[in-house]
Amino acid sequence: MNSDAPTPSARIIDGRASAARIRARVARAVETLKREHDLVPGLTVVIVGDDPASHVYVRQKGEQTREAGMVSDTIRLDADTPEDELLRLIARLNADARVHGILVQLPLPAHMNADAVIAAIDPAKDVDGFHVQNAGRLSVGLPAMVPCTPLGCRILLEETLGDLSGLEAVVVGRSNIVGKPMAQLLLASHCTVTIAHSRSRDLPALCRRADILVAAVGRPEMIRGDWISPGACVIDVGINRVPTRDPELAAQGKTRLVGDVAFDEALSVAGHITPVPGGVGPMTIACLLMNTVTAAARAHGLDPEAILAD
Repeated sequence: MNSDAPTPSARIIDGRASAARIRARVARAVETLKREHDLVPGLTVVIVGDDPASHVYVRQKGEQTREAGMVSDTIRLDADTPEDELLRLIARLNADARVHGILVQLPLPAHMNADAVIAAIDPAKDVDGFHVQNAGRLSVGLPAMVPCTPLGCRILLEETLGDLSGLEAVVVGRSNIVGKPMAQLLLASHCTVTIAHSRSRDLPALCRRADILVAAVGRPEMIRGDWISPGACVIDVGINRVPTRDPELAAQGKTRLVGDVAFDEALSVAGHITPVPGGVGPMTIACLLMNTVTAAARAHGLDPEAILAD
């Protein structure tokens, strides 16, 4: 053993435990809606094609939705389904009062326009928070459906750090799904926010400024340990499959999951860090369930914050 090796100091942020607490809160809220308002939240997930990862994810969503006491419906369409058929399905779901949340699993087949499909979803039922109306409302501070992954990240940050006011946050990644809404949520929490990306000059220096560093670039272990300010809170959104380190397993084509942060390096520098897996990932589905309860409550003129209160 190398006595000069750095000693890990970062506290691991347990996303699984936090997600379990959210699911328990959602289940209690669903019971309240059933008992006091005769209302059962309903989520419909639409999946097009045969992407294996998408099918696993959709199955997990269905299982957790049902475990929380909600109605879960999954509609599977063939990969060659015409786009106009999908749009007609969405129109029917928009009109169905029993459906409070609609989620179209991405990615879609190449012949479909994802923006047009997302735009077709009723913004009030857009539990993914991707509709342009929800994005706009989030940006100006109005009530909106918030994308699940950034929402989960903010919850983890607040549970870990408490009040985020005045902290310097750097978000690496500018996607509409994570980077941009994450920045909006951090601004709403009174952070000073920088959005960095692949064309940012001196990205390591930008990262070193951060009290909060959110990595959402989709590049395995891109952010190195010496990019991180000592004591910073690191939220790793990345989920990347890379070859396993075991030569025998690698020869069999086995892979392992890593984030966008070089975790082992970051451990000796960061104050707090999310692992991959087990960090942000579980929060995404938990926040989807919470968004579905929010949508159901709003559809019936109820206060979702009151319904979801502990």
